[in-house]
Amino acid sequence: MRPYFGIHALLIVTVTLSPATATAWSEKDATGEDVYPPLWDLAPENLLHFPVRDNKILINAWDYQERLGLYKNLLKSSAKYFTGFGSQNFGNILWGLPLQHGWQFRTGRLADPSSVTSCGYEDGDLLCISVRSWWSCMNYYLAVIPFLGAMEAGLFGQLQYEIEILPPEEQRADFCYSVADCRSRIPKLMDDWKAYFEYLLSTEHKAVSPATFSSFKLDDALHLMWRAHVASIAYALPKFQDRLKYLSDPEANFGEDWANAVDFIAATHFSTDLLTTNNFQAFLPQRMLVEGDVLPSISDFSPQQNRVLLSLRALHKANQLTGGLLLKLWQKAMSTEAGRKMGRKLIEDLALSQKFDQWEYITI
Repeated sequence: MRPYFGIHALLIVTVTLSPATATAWSEKDATGEDVYPPLWDLAPENLLHFPVRDNKILINAWDYQERLGLYKNLLKSSAKYFTGFGSQNFGNILWGLPLQHGWQFRTGRLADPSSVTSCGYEDGDLLCISVRSWWSCMNYYLAVIPFLGAMEAGLFGQLQYEIEILPPEEQRADFCYSVADCRSRIPKLMDDWKAYFEYLLSTEHKAVSPATFSSFKLDDALHLMWRAHVASIAYALPKFQDRLKYLSDPEANFGEDWANAVDFIAATHFSTDLLTTNNFQAFLPQRMLVEGDVLPSISDFSPQQNRVLLSLRALHKANQLTGGLLLKLWQKAMSTEAGRKMGRKLIEDLALSQKFDQWEYITI
C-alpha cells in the first residue's frame, strides 16, 4: 500500500510541474527579461571577460555573477547544437542549471545561513556565495564540474590561457579546481559530464540539412545530461550533510526532498529548456523555509507551492520506507523511450482532465 502513496505523490508533483499546468504563462511572459536568471546580462559571456593574470583565466566560483558566467559560456558554446529546437537558444537543455542557480540566488539560498558573515546579504556582499550554504555547495558540482567536463571535451576549442577556479576562503578540500584536479578526485563524475558534451560534438558532422548545425536525438541528449546531473547530486549529497545544520528543519527537509525528487524527474527525461524550466520553477518556494513553516499551511505560499512541498515530502518518505524500491520501479517503467512517452502522455492527460484542487493531500 505504501508504494501506491509514493506514486500518487509523484503524480501530484509531476502534474503540478507539468508545462500543461502552466497555462497562465503566456508567450509574452515567456519572452520577457524575467525569464532569465537575475543579472544574466551582466554575467561574463566570453571566457576572456573573466580576469586574466599570469596567463591564466581566473574564475571566482564563489561570486554569483562569475558562477553564472560559467553557465552563460556553456550555453553560448553549445547554442549551435540546438538551432533546430527554437530561436534564441531557448531550446537548449542546459537552461535548467542557470535558472535553478538564479532561483537559489533570488530566494536567498546562496547566502550564509549561519549569519556569521555578511556573505550574500544586501547589507554585505550581495553577490557572495557562501561556502556554508548547502545549496551553494551542492550547486558547485552542477556548475564547475559541468564546465570543466565541457572544457575537457573540447566544447570551447583551443583556449588561449589556462583556466583556474579560485578556492573559497574555507573548506577548500571539499572542492576541486581544474580538469586535472577534478579528474584525479572524481573521475566518474567528470566522465559523465564529458560524455554529454562529447555527444554534442559528435553530432556536428551528422547534420541532415545545411540549415541545422547538428543532428541528434533530443532524448539521447537528455539521457546523458540527466545521468550527469543525478551523478553530481549523488556525489555531493553525502559530502555536504554537515551544511544542513545551518538550515531550519523545514528548509533542510525541503532540500533533501528536492534532491530525492530530481531522481524521479530525471528518469522521465524532463526537458530543461528555458520556457519549460521557468514554468517548472513557478511552483517552488520563493523564500527560505523557517521554523514555524508547517505544510500545507504556509500562509505566504500559494496553495500550489504548499502542495508541491507536501508532495515532495511524501515522495521522499515513501522512497525511504521502500528502501529505494519506489525509485527503482519508476526508473524501470521509464527505461524505454516508449515508456517515457507513455508516462509523459499520462501526466499530460491527468493535468488536462483534473483540477489541482481535486487532489487529496498525501501523508505518510
